[in-house]
Amino acid sequence: MTQIVEKGNIPRDYYEATLENGSLVMKPYCACGNSLNDDYFCEKCRRECRCYLIICQDEATLDLVRHYIRKSSQFSGFKARLAWES
Repeated sequence: MTQIVEKGNIPRDYYEATLENGSLVMKPYCACGNSLNDDYFCEKCRRECRCYLIICQDEATLDLVRHYIRKSSQFSGFKARLAWES
């Protein structure tokens, strides 16, 4: 997976979001690009990750994620964007 770097060259942990059979699927990744397990611990970096950024693979996924961010308190702390946006 690709490393996600925000403004100021600061890498960020993130979720990769896709739609599978109409359902939102989010997979966590460390800022280094390593896939994370359920405990969010990165074996490569040896640290616990915190994902607050959701990278969406297409517009339909982004629309659904933004809907959840607006409507659900569980998503209120997240930011979302398309995979190819800088």
